Amino acid sequence: MNRPRTIAVKPIITLIVLVALIVACVSAPVCAMASGQAAAAATDTIVAGDAGTRRATPVDDTDQNAGGDSGQSAAPIAGPVPNVIITNFTYGDGSVPAGGKFDLGFSFQNKGSVAVQNMVISVDGGDGLTIAGGTNTFYVPQLAAGATQSQTVPMQALIDAKSGAQAVVVSFRYEYVDAGQRSSNSVDEKISVPVSQPDRFQINDPVIPDDAQNGQESTITLAYVNKGKGDISNVEATMDGKGFDTVSKTQYLGNVASGGSGTIAYAFTPTDSGDLDAKITVTYEDSDGQQKTKEFPVKLTVAEPAPAMDDTAADVQDEQPGTPVWLLPTVAAVAIVAIVVIVVLVKRHRKKKRSAMDEQWDDWQDDQDGGDTLEAQGHASDTPAADDTDRQAPTEVIAPQPGERS
Repeated sequence: MNRPRTIAVKPIITLIVLVALIVACVSAPVCAMASGQAAAAATDTIVAGDAGTRRATPVDDTDQNAGGDSGQSAAPIAGPVPNVIITNFTYGDGSVPAGGKFDLGFSFQNKGSVAVQNMVISVDGGDGLTIAGGTNTFYVPQLAAGATQSQTVPMQALIDAKSGAQAVVVSFRYEYVDAGQRSSNSVDEKISVPVSQPDRFQINDPVIPDDAQNGQESTITLAYVNKGKGDISNVEATMDGKGFDTVSKTQYLGNVASGGSGTIAYAFTPTDSGDLDAKITVTYEDSDGQQKTKEFPVKLTVAEPAPAMDDTAADVQDEQPGTPVWLLPTVAAVAIVAIVVIVVLVKRHRKKKRSAMDEQWDDWQDDQDGGDTLEAQGHASDTPAADDTDRQAPTEVIAPQPGERS
């Protein structure tokens, strides 16, 4: 009788246990090495931030397991780079006039999760703004995470600054400590301050005609000049009223550059006589884009139309004969003859008058001679009278010269 074969199970189990122990002993160092490499990789993590990449500093931290096994060391991961931003700013109401001073106030906040230290703030007004006394650099020792602080800077707009928004750059430079490491960062914030040039667009009063007549075209002019440093745009003029006609009541003049000038001219024809009331309105946009309006009242007196010339009177004047050609020479000849006759008559009159005076002188002389003779005969005297001696002037006899006739 054959006996059944008995399999030895116990030696097989023992062999399997021995093989498992050998495999466990061989694989243990490899596992330890892999665990060490994983821990080293964890402690050398690269963290990306807003200011660039940085490497976290490892910190020892032993984590005990419940079974008493020793854990691996791990470094804390740093947070994002803290940013500082401007949350609010003020410069006054409206816009800043060119050459005007103002206080620029702004508030800034630390938006990071860690505090910032050694903060330096710089303010740059660009080409149109400048610091009005003092400094443009400020120092803040520390600003906690989420904290807000304010700063005021006295500034002034330059006199030749262009109209419009002028940029102001506010720079923040600071340090911070995160994950056991000190780092630095910088942020530039830009704000805008509107600057306006004063409106110096000058329009003179209208020049109205002195002799406006009903039915006749007349012209009204207005001279203008832009004395400001900014340009004037979209200039438009309109003439409103009753009692006149015009080809175009609205005129578009366009833009007027700084220093530019010109004239607004309106040609109109009165349709009624008497007082004419009108209004000229000029609209434009200043250098800030604000629309401005200027109004000029116009008052003038329109005369009645000139009376029409009578055709009959014109015909009568045309029928009157003109001056004959021979009349002028004849008048001239007569005038010459009259002048000659007058000259001859004057000369004759003078000649006659001279002859009469000569005759009177001769008669007077004869009378004088006769009187002297009678006196000599009636009064004989040895010594002549003094009066007679004076009246008898001595006579000088001039002997004839040789060669002359006596």
